[in-house]
Amino acid sequence: MTRNEIGNGPEGRQERRLICRGLAASPGAGTGRVVLVTGPADGEKIARGDILVARSITPDMVSALRKAGGVVTDEGGRTCHAAILSRELGVPCIVGARTATELLKEGQTVLVDASRGAVYEASPGDVPPQKIPFAPPEDLPSEKASVPAASPFPSVVTATKIFLNLEGPASVERWAALPSDGVGLLRTEFIFSGRIGVHPMHLVRTNQGGLFIDKLAEGLAAVARAFEPRPVLMRFSDFRTDDFRRLQGGSETEPEESNPMIGWRGASRYVSPEYEEGFRLECRAVRKVREDFGRTNLSVIIPFVRTLGEMEAVRRIMASEGLVSGPSFKIWLMAEVPSVVLQADQFAALADGITIGSNDLTQLILGVDRDSALLGSMGYFDERHPAVLEAISLLIRAAKKRSIPCSICGEGPSVYPDFAEHLVREGVDSISVNADTLTYLRGIVASAEQKIILDGMRKG
Repeated sequence: MTRNEIGNGPEGRQERRLICRGLAASPGAGTGRVVLVTGPADGEKIARGDILVARSITPDMVSALRKAGGVVTDEGGRTCHAAILSRELGVPCIVGARTATELLKEGQTVLVDASRGAVYEASPGDVPPQKIPFAPPEDLPSEKASVPAASPFPSVVTATKIFLNLEGPASVERWAALPSDGVGLLRTEFIFSGRIGVHPMHLVRTNQGGLFIDKLAEGLAAVARAFEPRPVLMRFSDFRTDDFRRLQGGSETEPEESNPMIGWRGASRYVSPEYEEGFRLECRAVRKVREDFGRTNLSVIIPFVRTLGEMEAVRRIMASEGLVSGPSFKIWLMAEVPSVVLQADQFAALADGITIGSNDLTQLILGVDRDSALLGSMGYFDERHPAVLEAISLLIRAAKKRSIPCSICGEGPSVYPDFAEHLVREGVDSISVNADTLTYLRGIVASAEQKIILDGMRKG
């Protein structure tokens, strides 16, 4: 259908005008007033239940996203920031709508049917969206807040551990009540943008590094406390340069790169003179959580590692800050770059665990921009491609050879049951997913494990 044609709304209740379409990224539906957002300042215009419309979602828009009744973006695929964040927060989201910012007008009332990837002109009978389930509060959870003793969700026992991916401490007690085995990926970027808001190197240069350490440690400790004694794996910052530039003081510090996705990010940033002191602040925050707060269930992940020398250099910096592998503290490597796959045995010797970042690994193996809505709609981004599956198998084998755990964090296992079954058959130790797919994935994994057992019995 074109923009001017008439389409059926959700469940065919009544006919309404279709305005635009995109990729269904986070299911659900919401009716609200359109607010066009071009940057974090515009995010202040968002009231509870409004429809956030933007070219793309960046980490500094998280506070606005929490209040939105729906999200529509011009750009992005199902693994972009908008998709991942919306699924975690339970916000209906459509990405890759291409011309949404042109077709949707400020103040217009629309119905976002994110299960179908369609935005309709609202009709008088449409009901405004209900409060988003598990909508996170604006404040950090109190140290005295109690964790619910029991989960209302059914649990299935699996040998493969099922971890959660989390963006930060918001509503952490609710997530901790779910039947997970811990946190397999705690992203720090949204603590940076939502709680700190200032570039680490700007704070270093203005002698305010202590502020950064305290704020980051506070957020990390809240998550570690809620999940204790279950493990929490925190990923050191993996902002790209364009994300870092949006922080206060960032434009004075960060270079402009033509392709930030494969630019100065992750481990290469930590070992560079231009950011090493900022990385040391991150290390000190981790040490404070473990020593001052006593949350020894917190371990770390080093992202976007490209070379063996880089991994060794990062570990030396960490050791100089008092972060050394031990019984309760593990240093994990995030495998996202093909060089890590090709030298998997050597990299495994430098890590206490390997976690596979399947989103970036897929895009780099297949040469497909994970944020491209066009390529995504054509089916090019697919973690089930034989080349990606072989890379994952090589990493799992290398981890087993070194007797270290191997995990995977990405959208694939919760989208494709056959992909999850492949991981289980290959012997992955854990799978880390967003909270909204936890129970579903555990059922898939349990089924895969039972099939493997039955296959073994029949062959025997």
